[in-house]
Amino acid sequence: MDRANLRKLVEQRLQSDETTIHFDDKSEQLRVELIKSGKGVTLSLPELLQHYHEKGEPALDQALVTIERGLKAMSVSPHLKGKEKRIFPVLRSASFPEKTKDGRRLIAKAHTAETKILYALDLGNACRLIDDRFLEQEGIAEQMLMESAAFNLNALPVKMKKDVVRNNAFYFINTNDGYDASRILNRKLIEKMRSKAHGDLTVAVPHQDVLIFGDIVNPEGYDILAQMTMKFYTSGTIPITMMPFIFNEQGELEPIFIMANKRPKPGKTKKQ
Repeated sequence: MDRANLRKLVEQRLQSDETTIHFDDKSEQLRVELIKSGKGVTLSLPELLQHYHEKGEPALDQALVTIERGLKAMSVSPHLKGKEKRIFPVLRSASFPEKTKDGRRLIAKAHTAETKILYALDLGNACRLIDDRFLEQEGIAEQMLMESAAFNLNALPVKMKKDVVRNNAFYFINTNDGYDASRILNRKLIEKMRSKAHGDLTVAVPHQDVLIFGDIVNPEGYDILAQMTMKFYTSGTIPITMMPFIFNEQGELEPIFIMANKRPKPGKTKKQ
């Protein structure tokens, strides 16, 4: 597929009675806007084409599905009142912007040096990140928003798949409900995993739709963890971080720098 064919494909997928599409020849970018609000997304054809060549047609299709859902979320005017049970925390990379292009401040909270917490209203197949004007309009305090989001997250089901590689156990949460990575904020889940770990408990959130716990009992386990995290990071539609974490003795997250001859020694952070 060349850029001309890709442009035609994208325009066919995203064109509707509610949108307009403009193409900038110089930057090779497509701007898809909602007619009523002027909100929209800007797509780089070179980046999309590279995505297609590296990961194939299914990955391109998934990217377009994500864009379609985002446009759908922009087109509706939802309310928070009466939908408090559909408010959730979402994990994003530390570099994720905390302001919208029109100057609204997204409700955000610090998490780690690699990650941050934002808050979203679940709309079904899409979600809307919650900003300060939205909260003010709905008459809801930030603290109440955060408490509701935490309560709703903890109520989500937790289903894991276990895989053992060279005596190291890895547990995967991959329900694709949009909040798999967010489950790292579930303290009861963390305590449960810490209590059952035989070695060092690690955790990785490479992208939005996966959470990986690792029970690391030997040095090889850290190499496997690094490779696994990188693989998931490059395959996710909303990447978060390729840096895995370890829980220290206080139960706090610390990033793991996995380098040759500098791997952590299993057992140093095992809870007494």
